[in-house]
Amino acid sequence: MSQVPILSGIYTDPAGDFRTKYPANLVPVPKGQGISQGFLRPADGITANGTGPGVGRGGIVWNGTLHRVMGTKLVTVSQAGAVTVLADVGGTGQVTFDAGFDRLAIVSGGNLHYWNGTTLTTVTDPDLGAVIDAKWLAGYFLCTDGTNLIVTELNDPTAVNPLKYGSAESDPDPIMAVDELRNEAFALGRFTIEAFQNVGGDLFPFARIDGAQVTRGIIGTHAYAKFAGSFAFVGSGKNEAPAVWLMTAGDSAKLSTAEVETILAGYTEAQLAACVVEARADRAHQTLLIHLPDQCLAYDAAASAVMQTPVWYTLHSGLLSHSAYRARNLVWCYDRWSVEDTASSALGVLVNNVSSHYGQVIGWDFGTTVLYLDGDDGIIHDLELVCLPGRAAFGAEPTVWTSSSRDGMTWGPELPKSPGQFGERGKRLAWRQQGRIRHYRVQRFRGTSEAHLTMARLEVQIEPLSTRAGRG
Repeated sequence: MSQVPILSGIYTDPAGDFRTKYPANLVPVPKGQGISQGFLRPADGITANGTGPGVGRGGIVWNGTLHRVMGTKLVTVSQAGAVTVLADVGGTGQVTFDAGFDRLAIVSGGNLHYWNGTTLTTVTDPDLGAVIDAKWLAGYFLCTDGTNLIVTELNDPTAVNPLKYGSAESDPDPIMAVDELRNEAFALGRFTIEAFQNVGGDLFPFARIDGAQVTRGIIGTHAYAKFAGSFAFVGSGKNEAPAVWLMTAGDSAKLSTAEVETILAGYTEAQLAACVVEARADRAHQTLLIHLPDQCLAYDAAASAVMQTPVWYTLHSGLLSHSAYRARNLVWCYDRWSVEDTASSALGVLVNNVSSHYGQVIGWDFGTTVLYLDGDDGIIHDLELVCLPGRAAFGAEPTVWTSSSRDGMTWGPELPKSPGQFGERGKRLAWRQQGRIRHYRVQRFRGTSEAHLTMARLEVQIEPLSTRAGRG
């Protein structure tokens, strides 16, 4: 019996390229257990936990309570999922939240709003302009309208002095977002990122830090997240294709692989500009989530460090094909991860005992690397997927399918097999008499969330058939 890697696979495309097949709705875990050096476990499921007045647009914990914007309403969400409407902030699309000492700031629809616990105040000072993003830092709310860096007054956060405008000085690219890191301010532009330190004074209180400029920027206002002690972002430098980067000291390090960049190339600039990037640290995983229109790309920094290779996988909420991942705006609150649904006004929490999404059955799949017998043919007597069965929902009758390809692009018929029902933990998942392998072969597997399977290893029993002597 031979072991075949399953943490990532291979397929081919019409351009004649070998492409990487990342697991979908399965998380690669680099942990030896005596069976293999790593396994695939089901990605967390989503259970419903309340309904709000509209589709969620962002969230934050403030004063120990979960606050969200749903539709146009600022709301609080209790641990039980009860939603209380506080105020109307208008607008559409993703919002920005941040908190100062005594107020919560919300950027929505080009306006900067403050919530103090009882009253919503909208900043109407005409010197503020249309706000794209805002961040609280050193007593100021630092804002941008896409061109300028703007600070509110220390003694009145609803007032703006136009003499205190700043700007990103090294490049005229649009400012997409503002943020802070280690008490330094950052202007995240389309093609550059600049750092500023607080120097006080009567005018703009932040001075550019020479030598700290990064010559790549973010593609959209929400296309970045604080990650691994820095900023991870989707973006590029001038005359570069979009990729995924981690900001380093005055530079940037690439996180994306050729496959990830090929996936990104399948979207327009406008679609990528609307993507939302967020980070999650949980159970020894450091995960970067890149929400795209029809899937979510996930990068695990901790697993990548262990395996010494980039570890990526995908998340989605479809059954037979990818669709938008229905968990967004993750917030750690009430000792769990609270999320919003991208398809409805539902709220949810992430759980690891089921892998369905809001009660909806979803699909998972993964592929293998190429089975190659040094140019010979062979007979595959057995395929066995070594897994942890018996965790299916009570009453469910799950099925796992496998299919093979001789070219990595066209696939044969799917062969079904039951991975066992609830409690059948001794079930073995094996396919017998799998036919002849000619030159090379690629295998793939798929199932549904009803199976809730963890896969540790694929065993293949192959009988080589020497065919070289007959070749001419």
